[in-house]
Amino acid sequence: MHLVETMAYTGERPWHGLGNKLASQQPIEVWKKQAGMDWAIEESEVRYITGSNNVGVINAFPEQKVLYRSDTKAPLSVVSKRFQVVQPGEILEFYRDLTACNGFELETAGVLREGRKFWALARTGQSATLKGRDKVDGYLLLATACDGTLATTAQFTSVRVVCNNTLSIALGNASGAIKVPHRSQFDPDVVKRQLGITVSSWDGFVARMKALVERPVDPDSVEGLLRRVLTYQGQDNKTTVVNEQALANVRSLYEGGGRGALMASSRGTAWGLLNSVTEYVDHHRRARSDDHRRDAAWFGQGAQIKQRAWDEVMKLVA
Repeated sequence: MHLVETMAYTGERPWHGLGNKLASQQPIEVWKKQAGMDWAIEESEVRYITGSNNVGVINAFPEQKVLYRSDTKAPLSVVSKRFQVVQPGEILEFYRDLTACNGFELETAGVLREGRKFWALARTGQSATLKGRDKVDGYLLLATACDGTLATTAQFTSVRVVCNNTLSIALGNASGAIKVPHRSQFDPDVVKRQLGITVSSWDGFVARMKALVERPVDPDSVEGLLRRVLTYQGQDNKTTVVNEQALANVRSLYEGGGRGALMASSRGTAWGLLNSVTEYVDHHRRARSDDHRRDAAWFGQGAQIKQRAWDEVMKLVA
């Protein structure tokens, strides 16, 4: 089962083998069509019938509304009347001036879960090379959902080229994400101004990566660090349980099984330990499908695991 409904991309074929390949530097209008984002979310009152066997009086429920696709009329969700919709096309329009004037280049965009979630990912043009030709590129991700599962989120992200691992770029003590809840109007200009503060954070992020590369990790401390990262809530929602299988998998990746694990930047270092966690989350963590895994790695539990890993390794270089 694929979460991806439609998608367009440049460069290498995506993890799931789906999508329309585009040449680089295509206009936003082409991206909208090829990514399947050239439709709108429309809304209607919630109505219900009082009576038996669906025969009776039709009543309105004014506190909520139904969202549906303009092209197929398929229902997407039932949300509060105050819910502010962000259209698929708005996600791509966000990048119009960034690609025209700021050196950004769209790399993937598409629709997930039958239209309930959509995203676009663009390279920022920023890049860094760590010890041993370990290259990391900068990206900007913008995503939203119309079913209440995700605020409209703009997130600076790094991609390690050797293994395609993704990592959110933290800004000081913040997560690096700008989130606009759906009770508020999405204003792209406001979000870009907020992100403008964070563009300069790339240099700070590179400095942190280089510090992690230069920080050797005592083999005896690896186990404890991973046990603090690879946890989940127990059935009583009070106790924290270590995921022993995940711990074994991550340890194996760190000790040489991971892509790039034997590079000079990674072998026995905090950077290598961090990337063993991100590789596990992005490529190996149990999931119903690769799409579900990637969705969780960007927006769900996988993203939380990566954030915990980042927090733990940053303590090593504090």
